[in-house]
Amino acid sequence: MINTVALFWALFIVCVVNMLRYYSSLRALLVVLRGCDPLLYQYVDGGGFFTSHGQPGKQLRLVRYIYERRYCDHHDGEFIRRCERLRRQFILTSALCGLVVVALIALMLWH
Repeated sequence: MINTVALFWALFIVCVVNMLRYYSSLRALLVVLRGCDPLLYQYVDGGGFFTSHGQPGKQLRLVRYIYERRYCDHHDGEFIRRCERLRRQFILTSALCGLVVVALIALMLWH
């Protein structure tokens, strides 16, 4: 029999690892963005993105930019590849976080 608590913690750890990968990829994307498109970098508040005084509205612009695939017409191939990778990681991490929440609710009801 599979231990449900151990399964939940394993799923949680996988989710956290994917969040860290997403965070790292986002930082790498901002470095590439600073070099290839300084105007977009300023538009999404690239310099203050990971600071405590970062502007959430501008940060959401980058998330929407990537989620809506507006980067497809960009002139830099490296930037497009990184955006594709980040988009896939975002979708995977979102799905895993949703699964962790569902598993937690099920675990609370089960035990």
